[in-house]
Order: sequence, then structure tokens, then C-alpha cells
Amino acid sequence: MEEPAREVSRVNRREMAKMLAIGVVASLVGVAVALAIDWFPAESSTAADRIDTLWDIVLMCAVPIFVLVMTVAIYSVVRFRARPGHTGDGPPIHGNTKLEIIWVTIPFVIVTSLAIYSWIVLDDIEASEQDQVVVEVTGRQFAWSFAYPEEGVKQADELVLPVDRQTEFKIRSADVIHSFWVPEFRMKKDAVPGLTTTTRVTPTRTGSWQIVCAELCGIGHATMRQRVRVVRPEEYERWVAERRQEGGQGGEAGGSGENGG
Repeated sequence: MEEPAREVSRVNRREMAKMLAIGVVASLVGVAVALAIDWFPAESSTAADRIDTLWDIVLMCAVPIFVLVMTVAIYSVVRFRARPGHTGDGPPIHGNTKLEIIWVTIPFVIVTSLAIYSWIVLDDIEASEQDQVVVEVTGRQFAWSFAYPEEGVKQADELVLPVDRQTEFKIRSADVIHSFWVPEFRMKKDAVPGLTTTTRVTPTRTGSWQIVCAELCGIGHATMRQRVRVVRPEEYERWVAERRQEGGQGGEAGGSGENGG
């Protein structure tokens, strides 16, 4: 009786070794492919590099777990499937306390570590700086509007920001839930009715990018797109002065036509 049991044990170890080898190789390939993909547009804020690094670390944790689980599942289905004509029950399987402790502890450690690291990154990139630009953002079906209370601009359809200066966004919704997103900034924040959410961004280069609503908000959701322009400080001051002279009513004509709402 002992000899067959030892033979079964050796077979089981060989099968486990095969699955582990396949899983490790597939994980390395999966991580390499995931890291090679250009997931995001060009960086345009001080937060972008740290968020991209966090994303890469999450991929390096998530891809091997997914690949190893799928490797075991697929290998088990193929290798241990019932053969034609076989109608008997499989061997009885009892719980393995040590294995259960391991597969609970490892995910707990991984998820907790990623949560702590994410919190550190978020706390760092949203740290308040002096001499901020404060912008009040209001989302409504299906457009964004902006106000610069400290600049005396009550309403603008175009978002204009100075480069290399932190902006604090105070985000509200006039109707349903929206999500204020500029992919190049790596910044996304929900606009929730009855609440004011805040986020801070420091643009690092001049240019023009799309503001996207990232929350399905109704039939015109796909049209809820406007532009953010990041300009040099002197151009920003001229723009503010022009809006102030106009009484802050509306931005440039191109801004309101962009959203299609």
C-alpha cells in the first residue's frame, strides 16, 4: 500500500511542478507585454509620473496572480478531465489548513501593501501648495462650466490654466453624477449632486487637451467634452483680464462649440 501512495505523491509533485513552471513563464511574458503597452497619453502634470509608476506596480502584482490562477484552472481541466466512458467519482479531497492560510495571507498582504502605497502617492500628489489657482467646476447634462472666484471670473465655458502653478478644482454637479477627467493630467474626480469634491493638479507643459466625462450620465454623455488650455503665466493673466472685463460671462467661442451639448 505504501508504494502506490508514494508513486501517487511523486506524480502529484511532478504535476505541481509542471503547473508552476508554466505559470511562471506565462507570468513573465504577461508582465512584459503589460509593461510594454503604452496605456496613457503623454504626461502633462507633476502627478503623472507617480501615477504611471503606481499603475506599473499594480500590473506587476495583478498579472502574475491572474496568469497563475488561470494556468492552474486550465491545466486542471485539460490534465484531469474525465475520460470517455469513465463514470466513477473522483478521489475524496480534504481541506488543507496550511494551504488555506497561505492563499488568504498572500492576497491580504498584497492588497494591503498596494492600498498603503496608493494612499501615500495620492497624499503626495494632492498636497496643497501656496499661490494656487482655484477653479470651481460645475457639471451638467451635457457640458462643463468654470468659475475663478479669486480672479473675479464668474463663469467661463473654457478652462484655461497657467503652467507650473497648482490648480485646486472644486467640483460640483447640477444634476446627475459626472466624472471630471483630463487623461494627460492623470486626474479624475466625480462630480456628485449635493457634494463638493476637490482635487489638485500642477500642469507641467503648455498645450490643449480634452476634458472628458468618465461617468455615464445620460444620452448625451459622449458629447460632454470640452478643452483645457495650459498657457504661460502672462497669457493666463491676459485671459483672466479679458474675462473680467466681459463680466466673466462665457469663454471663447470655440470652447462652447467643443462640447457638442
